[in-house]
Amino acid sequence: MHIVLQLIPKKYLIGGTLILLGLSGLLIMSTIIAITGEFEKDSQQSEVTEIEGGGIGVGTANVSPEVMKYQPLLEKYAQKHGLDASYVPIMMALMMQESGGRGNDPMQSSESYCGSVGCISSPELSVDKGVLHFKSVLEKAHYDLKLCLQSYNFGGGFINYVMKNGGKYTPELAISFSQLQYQKVKHTGNYHCVRPEMVPYSACYGDAKYVDAVLKYYTGTITADGKPAAPASGGSGSKSGVKVIDAGKTLIGKTRYVFGGGRSQSDINAGRFDCSSFVRWAFEQVGMNVGPMSGVTTDTLKTQGQAINPKDMKPGDVVFFDTYKIDGHVGIYVGNNQFLGCQGKTGVAIASMAKGTYFGERFNGRVKRF
Repeated sequence: MHIVLQLIPKKYLIGGTLILLGLSGLLIMSTIIAITGEFEKDSQQSEVTEIEGGGIGVGTANVSPEVMKYQPLLEKYAQKHGLDASYVPIMMALMMQESGGRGNDPMQSSESYCGSVGCISSPELSVDKGVLHFKSVLEKAHYDLKLCLQSYNFGGGFINYVMKNGGKYTPELAISFSQLQYQKVKHTGNYHCVRPEMVPYSACYGDAKYVDAVLKYYTGTITADGKPAAPASGGSGSKSGVKVIDAGKTLIGKTRYVFGGGRSQSDINAGRFDCSSFVRWAFEQVGMNVGPMSGVTTDTLKTQGQAINPKDMKPGDVVFFDTYKIDGHVGIYVGNNQFLGCQGKTGVAIASMAKGTYFGERFNGRVKRF
């Protein structure tokens, strides 16, 4: 090696050394900038990543982590197929009943898609076709949500049966339909009662208690027509909106932003909040429950309430921002391109969302009225 170095002209050795030193310096600077940038991003906008479902109106889908991970896909295909996003929590509850979020066909969409069990082997395809089928059944059921859910289990024939017998879902109609269908197929030996309590009724076709089975994973409000509940006259965009702002303002200067904070009473007493826990707390002060203290996140909040055009937003509406992720930050609109929220450097404070500002450039147009 020493002999080889002696053969290389000295000027080339010096030049090569300088180049190597320069490259090393650039590498070190890049690393420092990257690390500093990550710390800055985290200090500005950290948020809890765990998610739970939201609700039709105000509610929570109480489902497993395996189901929770499908929430983004459910939202994606709800948008693709033109289904209101507030049905996503109900579909999460449905998935929980169907599969618990496990397997390659978590929504059990094979039969509706291709007429036979097992033809779907892609979870995303299952969600795509499951959402499409759910929407189709919902429309055929004239937005009778319980009729939609039971028909997801029984098949479309149940809708026709109900329409000939009063036009609205009842548990009694579910049992009688199961009885009739079971008499037609029991000779095959392929049908057995999934619920012991249905044996005395010979209601062994499908699951006559499917509606209850799904809704046990959901806590919230369902309107009489099964459509997403519009806010009442005292919703967040009216006088109650001013009240929730006034409640939230009482924490200005008294809090600090803490990753995952605000999810216990001791945190709240100590003034430790993050963005979504602060929004939950503010609405709680005016008598509105928008989620459990321990589980509220930006992902649960965005599935609640009524979607509002940003041009029509009013004080008290809830606004979302794409920061470290889509809908990574949330606050309460106060008017004049400002919102009240819990931010990384200030704690609870009023911040600008005007064009050209940090949050103005990250406002994604999602506005919900509770």
